[in-house]
Amino acid sequence: MTTSSSAPSGPRLRVAPSPTGDPHVGTAYMAMFDLAYARQQGGQFILRIEDTDRARLVEGSEQQVYDTLHWLGLSWDEGPDVGGPYAPYRQSERLETYRPYVDRLLADGHAYYCWCSAERLAKMREIQQRTKQPTGYDRLCYGKTKEERAELPGFTETPVVRMYIPDDAPLEWDDLIMGHTSAPRPDDQVILKADGFPTYHLAVVVDDHEMGITHVVRGQEWISSTPKQLLLYKWLGLETPAFAHMPLLRDEKKAKISKRKNPWARLTWFQEEGYLPEALLNFLALQGYPPIVEADGSEREVFSFEEFVQRFEWSKVNKAGSVFNLDKLNWLNGHYIRNLSPEELSQRLLPVLQDSGAVPMPATIGQLALLKDITPLVQTRITTLKEAIPLVAPFYVANDAVPISDQARESLPDNADEVLDAAIAALEPISGAFPKPDGTGREWLAPKIESSLREALVDGLGLKPKVAFGPVRVAVSGQKVSTPLFESMELLGKEPTLIRLRTLRASL
Repeated sequence: MTTSSSAPSGPRLRVAPSPTGDPHVGTAYMAMFDLAYARQQGGQFILRIEDTDRARLVEGSEQQVYDTLHWLGLSWDEGPDVGGPYAPYRQSERLETYRPYVDRLLADGHAYYCWCSAERLAKMREIQQRTKQPTGYDRLCYGKTKEERAELPGFTETPVVRMYIPDDAPLEWDDLIMGHTSAPRPDDQVILKADGFPTYHLAVVVDDHEMGITHVVRGQEWISSTPKQLLLYKWLGLETPAFAHMPLLRDEKKAKISKRKNPWARLTWFQEEGYLPEALLNFLALQGYPPIVEADGSEREVFSFEEFVQRFEWSKVNKAGSVFNLDKLNWLNGHYIRNLSPEELSQRLLPVLQDSGAVPMPATIGQLALLKDITPLVQTRITTLKEAIPLVAPFYVANDAVPISDQARESLPDNADEVLDAAIAALEPISGAFPKPDGTGREWLAPKIESSLREALVDGLGLKPKVAFGPVRVAVSGQKVSTPLFESMELLGKEPTLIRLRTLRASL
């Protein structure tokens, strides 16, 4: 049982996910509150990987934890990938650490071997449930030697180690968020499995102690485990950290969100759907923390992580939490998108567009320049980066092979051929020449394009603008909904625009 010779300076907080699949959004939720307090108080934030449940490990999951937390900007001071004075930070590499603690608990009578088979335990639980008895281990093995227990039914050669929970187990504590809190008396929990791996309850206590963790921040679903851990701290003579049990992230039915039922419980989902990390952090903060109250008494829900750090107090965390409202997240994300500079937004859009195939990879200098010009046209029309894909994609297809969606083709009026003929005739006289060196002399501009088409289609054919410009929009973009039509035509240029108009006309 060793600890670092140097005492930790400032508070030390950790997040300890299990690599059992896509990281849960709750990992980021806990991590940001950990990090906020650590940064505010000049402490350290630690990432620990709890991989003792070998049956549920998923290859690549640990790397996803690193990638998604880095994407959110939640960087840690110590962890498996960066090292630190309390390494190793992966539980499977710390197995020799736990056994001395188990041996001490056994020697002091606070733990005992249990040789009950899985079949016997299942049968025991079945009887308890059927007869409406409290569920929990019946202590058949307590006080028996291996030989004595072997004479009874349901014996297995490889034992586990269980805690011996006394009648006077401490069931109350002062929680940083919940205040004075209590939990039901636990049964005799397994602390060391038959494979030699510790269970969560022992490993978390040992690791938090040996890593100098001062504040344990976790979801309220772990409240019931706190008495077990308080006992372990007491029995082992270890200093107890402060506990902060966070409100749960709940869906619209007020149920705890799960990756089985809610796709957005996966942290990677937010990247896939094109949310900005700063918007997601803002949203997660609002799940458990109040908005900023301005000097005039008004509330401000949009705030940076730095502002969150500056005003953070455990006493202000909402015990009940709030419903995970995706409409609110979409509103926030749209707000952050609109506040980016067009250049920054184009940089955020590029990988999303390339992953979807909308923009070539690698892109040429000209294709990148085009994206910068397109970005202001989509910026006010999207709430997620992913929504830009169908708006941007038409700019990067061959002009004589623009895919026309079924919905767009069905929207074409009976006189679409007449409209397109008139549009082509109106646009052909406009010069498509490049401007002079001083920037003057360019004719192919959105205002000129619009006035020419209005004169030909609205005034000349007597059509309403929606009907008049519909076929032109379909020809240019292949969609019923697109970026602003005349600005799009200006970006495409005269000849590409006319090719698109003629191609659709020829297909009618």
